[in-house]
Amino acid sequence: MIIYTDGACFGNPGSMGVGIVIYDSNMKLLAEISEYVGEGTNNVAEYTAVIRALETAKIYEPENVELRSDSELLINQLNGKYKIKDLRLRSLKRKIDELTENLKIKFVHIPREQNKEADKLSKAAVPKNYNKTGAKYKQQKL
Repeated sequence: MIIYTDGACFGNPGSMGVGIVIYDSNMKLLAEISEYVGEGTNNVAEYTAVIRALETAKIYEPENVELRSDSELLINQLNGKYKIKDLRLRSLKRKIDELTENLKIKFVHIPREQNKEADKLSKAAVPKNYNKTGAKYKQQKL
């Protein structure tokens, strides 16, 4: 299984969206997700995208997963190359570790140009007229 993820944040902190595209090993499209995920930072959006992707991928019971992102920081932290200093990100990383416990997974950094669909979905998830007064937005599957 190949998964592309991206997190978008309008303001930092600000309104966050995640974009996810999941393919099987033959590059057959399994799922696309564009979801508003609340308020937070860009890094929280990136981590949240990975969590949502892994939660969705489990439905398909994959044996091997290659998760691709254009966030160099995210990938290097997930691969253990960079320390995670932020407490919120550490908590999100623990959730990722739980989701990948019985999974063969590879985290791969890709150029932004190779992540256009997930990027588009993450940005589309945050309504243009969203405000902090309680506007609601539900997941949309495309």
